[in-house]
Amino acid sequence: MEYRQLPHGGINEKLSVLGLGMGGIHENSGEEIESVIRKAVANGINFFDLCASNRNVYEPFGRAIIGQRNKVFFQLHFGAVYNQKGEYGWSRDLNTIRDTFEWELKTLGTDYTDFGFLHCLDEDDDFDDLLRNGILDSLKELKDMGRIHHIGFSSHTPSVANRVLDTGLIDLMMFSINPAYDLEQGDELGIGSVSERAELFRRCEAMGVGISVMKPFHGGKLLDEKTSPFHTAMTRFQCIQYALDRPGVLTVVPGVRGMDDLDALLGFDNASKQEKDYSVIGRFTPTAAQGSCVYCNHCQPCPVGINVGLVNKYYDLASVGDQLAVGHYKKLTVKADACIGCAHCDRRCPFHVKQSSRMKEIAAYFQQ
Repeated sequence: MEYRQLPHGGINEKLSVLGLGMGGIHENSGEEIESVIRKAVANGINFFDLCASNRNVYEPFGRAIIGQRNKVFFQLHFGAVYNQKGEYGWSRDLNTIRDTFEWELKTLGTDYTDFGFLHCLDEDDDFDDLLRNGILDSLKELKDMGRIHHIGFSSHTPSVANRVLDTGLIDLMMFSINPAYDLEQGDELGIGSVSERAELFRRCEAMGVGISVMKPFHGGKLLDEKTSPFHTAMTRFQCIQYALDRPGVLTVVPGVRGMDDLDALLGFDNASKQEKDYSVIGRFTPTAAQGSCVYCNHCQPCPVGINVGLVNKYYDLASVGDQLAVGHYKKLTVKADACIGCAHCDRRCPFHVKQSSRMKEIAAYFQQ
């Protein structure tokens, strides 16, 4: 399993690139839920999103992590609450949210959460309510007490996400990322243009804000040609790799309904590059997205050894002020100025990027 360092975290805060969402697992027995979590951890998965559709998930999850709390990281959402029947709902009331948090920690058998999340900030009013009701201030207090180790938030909306990032308090953002959303072929939750979404992801990486990815399969629609907006089925591994290649992404968190779903995901770690190659999306890339490098490296191999995708990524990040990206570029053994203009990459790019011209542009930028 690959692990990625949380930029604002300690040396041991490394998240597995494959995480799990608990939204759909509640219909199983407690024993089945516990078995899924234990098997996930045994196979190297250490990151979990605990925004569950029913509160009956928390007790078996807590049992599963007994004796191995230090091996797992999870998100608890401040705003996700449960009624007397255990059903999921929303609240912006501070006391209700605090009571839910205390119940969650007690049921999980822990005294802290790794990430305390401002829940589902899709509208400006959502963020305004959290500020007005003192919920963000409450998270800051809990962090000072050590009961929350990091503050994060979940959103589907770039403009709202940027407002939250402006606070300078965020260590992790949960965002919806998949080809349908990023290429403006999704549903009402695929908010933002191609460029707005790409700019948000680059900003996160430049700020050292990690991203955990929800909805990587577009609610399963991308996995079936009958429901895919592209009328072509993608695989789970292609969708996961696509999300992992976006700037700032640390972990992808698909939901699981039970052991079969977990087993279908566990093969990702050992899958071949061919099985993870998502360049098929180049066939249905809209005009608005053409000409933009998505770092897929389908253009490889470069005859002179340029890692074209990585060079593009460092350039895009450096151009929005990420000085770490400048340093990373300068440490590359083969840089953009090694390009011989053979156009091999131009012919192979599924997104019609003129990479040979772009290498000249990138080389000139870093030589300033």
